[in-house]
Amino acid sequence: MAEAFHQLVHSWFSRKFATGCAILLPIVVTFYITYHFLQLFDGIFSPLYKHFFGFEVFGLGFLTSVLFITSTGVFMSSWLGSSVLSLGEVLIKRLPLVKHIYSASKQVSGALNPDAGDGKAFQEAVIVRHPRHGEYAIAFVTGRTVLQTHEGDMRLTAVFVPTNHVYVGDIFLLDDRDIIRTNLTVREGLEIVVSVGMALPPTLSAISRRL
Repeated sequence: MAEAFHQLVHSWFSRKFATGCAILLPIVVTFYITYHFLQLFDGIFSPLYKHFFGFEVFGLGFLTSVLFITSTGVFMSSWLGSSVLSLGEVLIKRLPLVKHIYSASKQVSGALNPDAGDGKAFQEAVIVRHPRHGEYAIAFVTGRTVLQTHEGDMRLTAVFVPTNHVYVGDIFLLDDRDIIRTNLTVREGLEIVVSVGMALPPTLSAISRRL
C-alpha cells in the first residue's frame, strides 16, 4: 500500500512538474530574450543621453532605437530616401569585399521585408521531395535559370531549404516537376520554419504548376 501511494504521489508530482516547466519555459525564454534585446539596443543610444544630458534611463535608448529604425523605414520608402539608398549602394558595390557581404545580407533581409515587392528574395513557399523518397521539406523559390545541354534546354528553379531556422540552409536546382506548389504564402512558410513545424496548417492545397 505504501509503495502504491509513493508511486501515485511520484507520478502526480512528475506530471505537475512537467506541466509547470511547459508553462514557464516559453515565458522565461521570452523575458530572457526580450531583456537582452533591450540591453543591446539600449546600449546604442543610452550613452549619448548620459554624455549630452547627464542622465540615463533604462529603456529610453531602446525606444530611441525603435523610433530611429521606424523613421529610417519611412524615409527610405520615400523618393528622396530611395535616391539616397541607391547612391549608397553604388558606392558600397565598388568596395571589393564589402559588396559581397552587403549583397548577401540584402538578399536575406529582402525575404522578410513586406515592402520588397517583386524584388523580394523569397518568391514562393513550396514543398520539395527531400532528402529521400517519401519525405518532403518546406522550401522557398529564390530564382530561375535555363540549363543548356546537348539534349536541349532545361528550365530549373532555385529553391532554398532552411536547415537552421531561416538564415542557414541548402540551395537546390530542381526541375519544375519536382516542386509542389501549394497555397502557402512566404510569410506562412517562414512561420512554419521558425516554429519548427508547429505553425503548419491542418490542410494544404496543391496548385497547378506555372508554365
